[in-house]
Amino acid sequence: MILEVAVLPVIAGKNEEFEAAFRQASSIISAMKGYISHELQTCMEDGNKYLLLVQWETLEDHTEGFRGSAEYQEWRKLLHHFYNPFPVVEHYTITQAYSADAK
Repeated sequence: MILEVAVLPVIAGKNEEFEAAFRQASSIISAMKGYISHELQTCMEDGNKYLLLVQWETLEDHTEGFRGSAEYQEWRKLLHHFYNPFPVVEHYTITQAYSADAK
């Protein structure tokens, strides 16, 4: 599993519009090959900053499959105009994992 991580700096005053567009865009990404899950979190210290976390089966499912698709073009149209500056997207893989249940 690969975790895609992006900090999304949304233009001030566009939060409600962005969140509505993200709800619409969620159906696009969730239908893609290799998609596992995603979540959008709002920064508690800066309400114009969001954290996008997407789990993919492989890196290529995101970088080649999704980003190379016609669906990605629709995702771009819905969301990319809300960002200033444009977000950096990084990918992570689990090195170690712990949970409260594993005591």
